Amino acid sequence: MMAEIKDARGLACPEPVLMVKNEIDKIGGGTIKVLVNTVAAKENISRLAGNQKWSVSIAEEGDGWLITLTK
Repeated sequence: MMAEIKDARGLACPEPVLMVKNEIDKIGGGTIKVLVNTVAAKENISRLAGNQKWSVSIAEEGDGWLITLTK
């Protein structure tokens, strides 16, 4: 199943992190993809994912980044 891409571009912190946290809590494992366009959101989501033992990969995507979390 393709992971739905969550679009957190333009959201003020901590909204992108809360969006990802809710998704992690909801699915428990699998793949989460999220688009962000601020360095703070990229770093905070990466930190959250690491703390939750998810692996993180980040690719530049247009004016921001596509973060893929897997567990």
